[in-house]
Amino acid sequence: MAEVGNELQRHAAEEHQAQTDGFHLVIDALKLNGIENIYGLPGIPVTDLARLAQANGMRVISFRHEQNAGNAAAIAGYLTQKPGVCLTVSAPGFLNGLTALANATTNCFPMILISGSSEREIVDLQQGDYEEMDQLAIARPHAKAAFRVLHAEDIGVGIARAIRAAVSGRPGGVYLDLPAKLLGQSMEAEKGRKSLIKVVDPAPRQLPAPDSIDRAVELLKGAKRPLILLGKGAAYARADEDIRALVEKTGIPYLPMSMAKGLLPDTHPQSASAARSYVLAEADVVLLVGARLNWLLSHGKGKTWGKPKQFIQVDISPTEMDSNVAIAAPVVGDIGSCVSALLDKIGNNFAKPGAEWINAVDERKDKNLAKMAETLAKDTSPMNFHSALRVLKDVVKANPSIPFVNEGANTLDYARAVIDMYEPRKRLDVGTWGVMGVGMGYAVAAAVETGKPVLAVCGDSAFGFSGMEVETICRYNLPICVVVFNNNGVYKGIDKNPTGGSDPAVTMFVPGARYDKMMEAFGGVGHNVTTPQELEAAVNEALRSGKPTLVNAVIDPAAGTESGRLTNLNPQSSASK
Repeated sequence: MAEVGNELQRHAAEEHQAQTDGFHLVIDALKLNGIENIYGLPGIPVTDLARLAQANGMRVISFRHEQNAGNAAAIAGYLTQKPGVCLTVSAPGFLNGLTALANATTNCFPMILISGSSEREIVDLQQGDYEEMDQLAIARPHAKAAFRVLHAEDIGVGIARAIRAAVSGRPGGVYLDLPAKLLGQSMEAEKGRKSLIKVVDPAPRQLPAPDSIDRAVELLKGAKRPLILLGKGAAYARADEDIRALVEKTGIPYLPMSMAKGLLPDTHPQSASAARSYVLAEADVVLLVGARLNWLLSHGKGKTWGKPKQFIQVDISPTEMDSNVAIAAPVVGDIGSCVSALLDKIGNNFAKPGAEWINAVDERKDKNLAKMAETLAKDTSPMNFHSALRVLKDVVKANPSIPFVNEGANTLDYARAVIDMYEPRKRLDVGTWGVMGVGMGYAVAAAVETGKPVLAVCGDSAFGFSGMEVETICRYNLPICVVVFNNNGVYKGIDKNPTGGSDPAVTMFVPGARYDKMMEAFGGVGHNVTTPQELEAAVNEALRSGKPTLVNAVIDPAAGTESGRLTNLNPQSSASK
């Protein structure tokens, strides 16, 4: 009996002495909260964190540049409603990821940027540590929240707070600072396990006030020319069925912002996309659902908005109201709860808009659609944006469930108008900030998170920001087809150096560049196409094969306009006119 007692004591002592460390606690805390993927770039001091995460069953996608990894994490958050995680090294790597963090915050994408950092005592005394930087202070103005963990027993709290901050209320980017010394700290394994937190209900429903619903419905009932405007917040909310029911039950024309396209098919009879300018100018009451009156909507005023109108705004953030113009009926709460409440209040006796308004919208739509069809039908040589996009319009129609990533100036603007979307959260583009260079990061995350083939269509300028990630696409053998619209320059490829010197114009690239060779260099498939028929064959082959593919689509260098459709934001010198 004494021997048995001694054995039990020895076994208990061994269990008591079992240790864990900061590396494993970070990984265990993420896995405990259902986070399976990490996007990042290994290096000092987080190399072993990435290695151990992979060894412990997480999928770690290692990029060539932290900004692209951050963009991947951000769009992963949008697609999953869980915070996408980006892992970077200290100082320069952190700064590279900071652009993506700020973009995630601006776009309301839940994301956590986790960066290794130098030790506090050295940073605070500015003693010149390796990559010394007060990263927490730098991140705070650009993130929804920022935290630093100094003790291993607080890792569970730090990650729990980061998760809740990223997804609750209006989602956004969160920074989590992990000094190198923290990762190597050890503690008893059982104590460490108990220190971890599984976040319960990280994004609780926020119900709207009943009187705000009453006010909104009364305003809609009195409208002669109502309009529903859907933003990407409506798509993120995943209240798809209720949003469709609201549109169809009221009979009100709706206008989707670019990343809200597909909440209802763009071919839906109530879609007013083809009459955008008309409905914005003529509507008298506008119901905003998950959309902000920012620069993308001319701040809700000016010539774009034409006749006087009243706004109903559904948003989870009360401070969004009245940010540019007066909101007559603010409805504050999560979009799912707000739309459900609006539906209940509207009931089955809502009087749909009069024939005069509906007919006027349809007449403008039919006119613009006929004009667009005529433009798309032209076979130009070399291809222009419209003849190339006509092909991709048909590809997306035949493959409505694939994610479609889009960036550029003209490539983005024309594609928004030409390519119809049929399912929600399939169009991923530059969003609120209009930041170029998101393409490859978005494409990688879309492939990883959805498991579907991805079509990414980029201008040659936009592609240049993240083009090296074609190696990442090949390394992980992701089913991504990248189409680069190559017109030899920014906006156009025909500008001249005004001095007549040997340097090219500032907007010019190397003429006739073969971006397809980049993909081939890393083992992927490359196509160089000059006609719509060649483009169609190359893209369809890529989607069938699932192989990493880049299609260099040669576009007329004279095609395109200055700054796409944002010429007013790029003022020109009177001397150059």
